[in-house]
Amino acid sequence: MSKVAVNGLIVAPSETESLVDDNVNLRAELSVRYDFSRLIGNSNAMRAVYEQIAQVACSNTTVLVTGESGTGKELVAHALHINSARSAGAFVKVNCAALPEDLIESELFGHERGAFTDAHQQRLGRFELANGGTLFLDEIGELSQPAQAKLLRVLQTREFERVGGTETLRTDIRLIAATNRDLEKEMEAGRFRSDLYYRLNIFPISLPSLRERKEDIPLMLDHFLARLNQERGGKARRLSPLAFDSMLGYDWPGNVRELQNVIERAFVMAESDVVHHYHLPQSQPQIVLSPAETAAAEGFDLFQAVDAYEKDLICHALRTTRGNRNQAAKLMRVSERALAYKVRKHGIDHLEFRNE
Repeated sequence: MSKVAVNGLIVAPSETESLVDDNVNLRAELSVRYDFSRLIGNSNAMRAVYEQIAQVACSNTTVLVTGESGTGKELVAHALHINSARSAGAFVKVNCAALPEDLIESELFGHERGAFTDAHQQRLGRFELANGGTLFLDEIGELSQPAQAKLLRVLQTREFERVGGTETLRTDIRLIAATNRDLEKEMEAGRFRSDLYYRLNIFPISLPSLRERKEDIPLMLDHFLARLNQERGGKARRLSPLAFDSMLGYDWPGNVRELQNVIERAFVMAESDVVHHYHLPQSQPQIVLSPAETAAAEGFDLFQAVDAYEKDLICHALRTTRGNRNQAAKLMRVSERALAYKVRKHGIDHLEFRNE
């Protein structure tokens, strides 16, 4: 069956009609009351997430969003906010993993002038800034035990004091928390307070990994490529059938975030209006087909097939030596100068392999 391009994405005509129509219909059904415009997918797993958002968005109930890194937990939190009665208020985000231990209390609750060194003026904390709106605590499983205790007190009483202050302040916030950790296992290991967990886990929403909803990948590829075409201008780029099939066959351990990064990189790497499989990162070998599969799929002649095989061997050597070209040259029994020439010829970035 021949394939056609839809907003730059190559899919079979029957797949195009089914995927696009289903997604349009689903969004039409939900758009009357709910805005999920930043969430992409019409799989059964995502439909369940949409239903849960619709159920709890209009209440002030605390929500705990769980899922692997890169699945879109912040997008769910944002959807809960903009579909709530607090949508006119602030949506304040806090990455708990990025807060130094000695600054967590100040960041969350604020501080008075002179409360500690470098506290030259009063500062409002995130609980004050989110008053009347929504406070999103991302990666809450990274909080230390002392920080967990302080947070629990505020959630119970909705009262707090700024660091160095004596005035008791009240806050009116809707709390949404998120984590990629299994908090029940963290409780069993004594790393997460059970009383805080039960305070947070009033309405849980679990996001599926991308490998659990691969039927949504074509829609995501279509969305990201169309957006890049609109933002970057110039020639509108589309995926070749081989690049499309390669990406569908990958498990995406980094989930939606990894998919978005890969398609943006490939978009930049493409010299023409077609994003080919060889524009996909060589540091993620599962995405890229073997040289023999590539030659068969692309209809390479002998010289092209040899080049593809040579490039694959060089990438394997660089992957083995973590991007060290000197060691890779020794492994391949060639001079470093000869390897450097081949690396330039095939457009290989050896730095990509350093962190594997």
